[in-house]
Parts: sequence; structure tokens; C-alpha cells
Amino acid sequence: MTVVVRLGAEQLLARADELAALLVDAVDGGASVGFLAPLDPAEARAWWQARAAGPYTVWGALDGGRIVGTVTLAFPDKPNSRHRAELVKLIVHGDARGRGLGRRLLTTAEEAAAAADLTLLHLDTETDSPAERLYRSAGWTRAGVIPDYAADPGGVLRGTTLYYKHLGPAAPAG
Repeated sequence: MTVVVRLGAEQLLARADELAALLVDAVDGGASVGFLAPLDPAEARAWWQARAAGPYTVWGALDGGRIVGTVTLAFPDKPNSRHRAELVKLIVHGDARGRGLGRRLLTTAEEAAAAADLTLLHLDTETDSPAERLYRSAGWTRAGVIPDYAADPGGVLRGTTLYYKHLGPAAPAG
């Protein structure tokens, strides 16, 4: 049975190798999550270790104690943006896909954000990626596309689609 748990700073540091392997699997599988292939496990480990010190909340999906997915909320540090967070690094290991785990992780982050009185989430994802179907079906709103925004793991520039989701009452018309 897969459970989703919050990973605090100590767990991020203690499980950095396991989290690095998850990130390497995602990049090797073609996921555009900010890294180029081949991703050095030491670079992936350092990236996760840095999350322990930053303004992040990370959840891990554990299957038999093994981390098979993550989702992170990144919080801005400016006073005028404390009502929102960015959803980043929604990752599901290749051998754990197709079981609704991405949806569970997304729902976990959304519910935690709402419980923390956040009213807005935003994210970006590679245009035409499988992730877009998940976000649209979960009620996220497409804000637009930035062409040639980021390189995919193979180094090819791709468009990035921006999404947002209101968690509280609808935003006033403006």
C-alpha cells in the first residue's frame, strides 16, 4: 500500500540518495523537471539536500517504505505573495505510474495549501507533456504558453505551459 507523508528536513537529508534516484529516473524517462540527461546522481542528491534548507514543503509517496513519488510546494519570501505557492517536482517513478499516484500527490499538496490558508497555486510544465492532462483534469487553469522556455532532458528547447488554481473563493472579476 502506498502512503503519502510529509518529508521534513531530516528525512530529506537522510533519504537524499533515494530521492536522487527518483529524480534520475524521471530525467532518464524524459521528464522535463529542470535537469539535462544524463543526470549525475551526485547532482540530484545535492539538489534534494538543498531543499532541506529552503522555503519548501515536500511530500513523498512511500510504497513498502520506498519513495516512489514526490511533490513540493515552494513558498515565496515576499510579503505581497504569502497567499500563494508554486507546485514543483511532481514526480512519479517509472515503475509506479498508472496507479493514480500523481493525482494523490497533487491532491495532497492542494489540500495542505488550502489548510495553510493559501488561496492560489501555480506551476509550469512542458507543453504537450502527459502532465498537462493531469493538471487539466484536476481543475487547473491554463494561463498560457511560453515558447522555447526550457530545454527537455535531451537539450531541445520546448514550450512551457503555465497553470494556476484558485483554492478559495473565486477571484473577483477584474
